[in-house]
Order: sequence, then C-alpha cells, then structure tokens
Amino acid sequence: MGADERLPGLGGRRRANGALEGEILSLLQSAETALTPGDVAAGLTTPLAHTTVATTLARLHTRGVLERIPQGRSYAYSPVTDEPGLTARHMHQVMNGGTDRETVLTRFVDELSDHDEDLLRRLLGTDE
Repeated sequence: MGADERLPGLGGRRRANGALEGEILSLLQSAETALTPGDVAAGLTTPLAHTTVATTLARLHTRGVLERIPQGRSYAYSPVTDEPGLTARHMHQVMNGGTDRETVLTRFVDELSDHDEDLLRRLLGTDE
C-alpha cells in the first residue's frame, strides 16, 4: 500500500502508523516457520499488494527486527525474538539514543507503578 492508498472496507481511511508492521510482526510471531512475503500477504486481514508487504518486511529486516533466509527468488522472514524481546530491544535503542542515561532511568523509575517498581527490585535482587 503506497502512501496514498486507502484501505478497502474502511471508508477510504488510511491504516494507522505502525499498524501494518504490528500485524505483520504478530503474524510472524505466531508462525511455526519463516514466512515469505506471499505467505504474509495471504495471512493479513486486509489484502495488500505483494510489493507493499515485501517492502515492509525488508524495512523490518533493515531495522534488525526480522531475520531472513533466501527462499527461491525471495526471502522468508522470521522475528529475531519474541514480543517481550522486541520491546526490550526498543527500550535499549531509546536509552542508547539519549545523552543523560541517569536522568532518563530516574524518571522512568519514578513513573513506574508500585507493582512494576516491586518487580524491578526483585529482578535486580534488591528487595528492600
């Protein structure tokens, strides 16, 4: 789907940013094996052009979210990790992009719920 393509059945509305990537990642996470762009396109809830799916998969691969193996004239894709692993990777990328890690971590911890703060303490082995 190009930038100006509209989704059928949605009154011409565009897909929300990240929605296609999220749906593709979910599909790949639930798959037993690596999937080709054609496999992914067939599993999506909204029909999309093969080139749109292939481009999205290639971008996710470039960002390190997917790994790929040659399969015929194309590639088959699979996630590098599960959903919690992808979230953790994203958190690390955000942290690595900042300039003041201490302040970022302090503010992050300050905004945790009591339950999440207790969980973090347990994970760090600092139950106080």
